[in-house]
Amino acid sequence: MAEFKEISPDAPLAAKALNWLDNRFPASKLYNEHLGEYYAPKNFNFWYIFGSLALLVLVIQITTGIFLTMHYKPDAALAFGSVEYIMRDVPWGWLIRYMHSTGASAFFVVVYMHMFRGLIYGSYRKPRELIWIFGCAIFLCLMAEAFMGYLLPWGQMSYWGAQVIVNLFAAIPFIGPDLALLIRGDYVVGDATLNRFFAFHVIAVPLVLLGLVAAHIIALHEVGSNNPDGVEIKGLDAPKDANGHPLDGIPFHPYYTVHDIFAVSLFLMVFTAIIFLAPEFGGYFLEYNNFIPADPLKTPLHIAPVWYFTPYYSMLRAITSEMMYALIACVLAAAAFGVLKAKIAKLFKAVIVVAAVAVVAAMLAIDAKFWGVMVMGGAVVILFFLPWLDNSKVKSIRYRPSWNNYLYGVFVINFLILGYLGVQPPSAIGERVSQVGTLFYFGFFLLMPWWSRIGTFKQVPSRVNFAAH
Repeated sequence: MAEFKEISPDAPLAAKALNWLDNRFPASKLYNEHLGEYYAPKNFNFWYIFGSLALLVLVIQITTGIFLTMHYKPDAALAFGSVEYIMRDVPWGWLIRYMHSTGASAFFVVVYMHMFRGLIYGSYRKPRELIWIFGCAIFLCLMAEAFMGYLLPWGQMSYWGAQVIVNLFAAIPFIGPDLALLIRGDYVVGDATLNRFFAFHVIAVPLVLLGLVAAHIIALHEVGSNNPDGVEIKGLDAPKDANGHPLDGIPFHPYYTVHDIFAVSLFLMVFTAIIFLAPEFGGYFLEYNNFIPADPLKTPLHIAPVWYFTPYYSMLRAITSEMMYALIACVLAAAAFGVLKAKIAKLFKAVIVVAAVAVVAAMLAIDAKFWGVMVMGGAVVILFFLPWLDNSKVKSIRYRPSWNNYLYGVFVINFLILGYLGVQPPSAIGERVSQVGTLFYFGFFLLMPWWSRIGTFKQVPSRVNFAAH
């Protein structure tokens, strides 16, 4: 048992109260470790605001979600009516609902930007692999949370979107039909499905999400933040002052708390403008079909997920029987390259050939729909392996070959095009473009061990580049 700290009887009441608390709970210790004495690189830029914004949106979603559950009824016969009741009759209910729906899209905007910052500055590299893995797990949880919450308004697009996505699980060999039945809780999307999704959306997934966010932040503060130069400010060789504080770092509070408050102010101005002026955002944040009650007997002309799922939906639709031959060619080419170029024993080369033949046989035997599901899931899962795919000599894009800037730019444009095609009705040219985009997306990551090593790298400075402003 730790000794109690004594304090002068003449100390102010606030100091006495804090001392009483510190003797029973490490309040000051936590504050110092994670704010007051947590030193962050002094050269943070615009890209470093999105982590705190993601935390802000998480608080908004939890708070508004609590108020929505007070009036929402998870019953197939009453769900749509309860949402209309919230919008029309509950005092300020329309504001709470629009904050929640706009917050869902805002969450993905800031998370995508946060992940892109990690991508360009190498924030997934050693020693931050675990931070990246926790972040990818948060992204996966967020997708599950958004998908399950999307069904709850029980509108036309909610109902049929859930019908399409859940039926995709039925394409998995052997266990697919039973898995789809388990998810639905019935043979069709109905009351049982709504109750299950409500329970997961309100209780199960948020608990996991909060745990992962805590683990993400703890892991970050254990190894320290990355910076645009990719220079370690807390390493053994990093310059420090007499107190052991890094010379290239500054206390998170008050410097970056002020920095984040400014970013929060700008974000809230945009956020409130959307809520009050364009909460549907042209049908992207709230689809017009979702203002129509769910009708199992009337299918919408075009079923598409919400905008933040559409890049992956495009990849799903890109996998046709014709596309399978292109994928088979890629597998055979990769196997041939491995056999010809790899300096390994003949036994291992034989294993590569056998594995390639087995993969090709499975691709021909199993329906393309299943491989579409695998590609859609693989597009997210591959992000977990990024720390081991990147073999670049440097972390930050600032010191990589100049052509890397164009490659990352094409990657972003490709992702946006896939997202746009995902909300469009199927077409021949859209299908072909999405197929090329899918190959580029996976090629970007799978070929990264090769392309990340080539080119002329710039000299990384020993200390961070920083100019006061």
